[in-house]
Amino acid sequence: MRHLPLTLDSPAANLALDDALQDEVEAGLQGEGVLRVWESPRPVVVLGRSSRVDQEVRIDACRRDEIPVLRRTSGGAAIVAGPGCLMYAVVLEASAAPGLPAIDVAHKLVLKRIAAALAPQVPAIRRSGTSDLAIAAGGEAAPVKVSGNSLRVRRRSVLYHGTLLYDFDLTCMGRWLAEPPRQPEYRNRRSHDQFVTNLPLSRAELTETLAAAWDAVEPLPDWPRERTAAIVAERYARPDWTIA
Repeated sequence: MRHLPLTLDSPAANLALDDALQDEVEAGLQGEGVLRVWESPRPVVVLGRSSRVDQEVRIDACRRDEIPVLRRTSGGAAIVAGPGCLMYAVVLEASAAPGLPAIDVAHKLVLKRIAAALAPQVPAIRRSGTSDLAIAAGGEAAPVKVSGNSLRVRRRSVLYHGTLLYDFDLTCMGRWLAEPPRQPEYRNRRSHDQFVTNLPLSRAELTETLAAAWDAVEPLPDWPRERTAAIVAERYARPDWTIA
């Protein structure tokens, strides 16, 4: 698998690059697949493809604090990203594993591999809910979330991407996100700041662990600049894409 550790200048461009990489795999131009890691230098709220702004985002608070709100092409609920939240994307050909591109197979494949890679340093990590990684708390306490994930399935490719919290300001989630209308059972109606925590690892350690998990040792020599810019114009620069 190719490795692309690259953060672009704007939140929109960063979302668009994940889509552009999937376009390349879908077209058969990246048969080995790609692992990308990046980290937004500023806070941003990212809606899921079917998220409703009025239900998942405190839009007045985002406007007051000048927090951009965007909508990704993958599913799931709204998230907050920013410094201390490592973002990753795994882009695979649908033929890369038996059962792909089925959604349940993709969740199991990616989360099992990442959890196994993190387990030597975070023994209590496990998959929780449909698409989260969480740390099992001691005693009767419910697990706390450290990673939320989503995917976009196409005919020949799977884009699986998500978050890994390691030094994130957890209090900002409650400022800019409403309580989600859809919640995994293990959340137990906990507030954002009670439900999430940071991993006890650095960005460098997480990046190295992800690369090892996916055997992503070969750098991607170039990335699809023109397609990324086109996707920004087609989707992320349009208010009607976000509000739709």
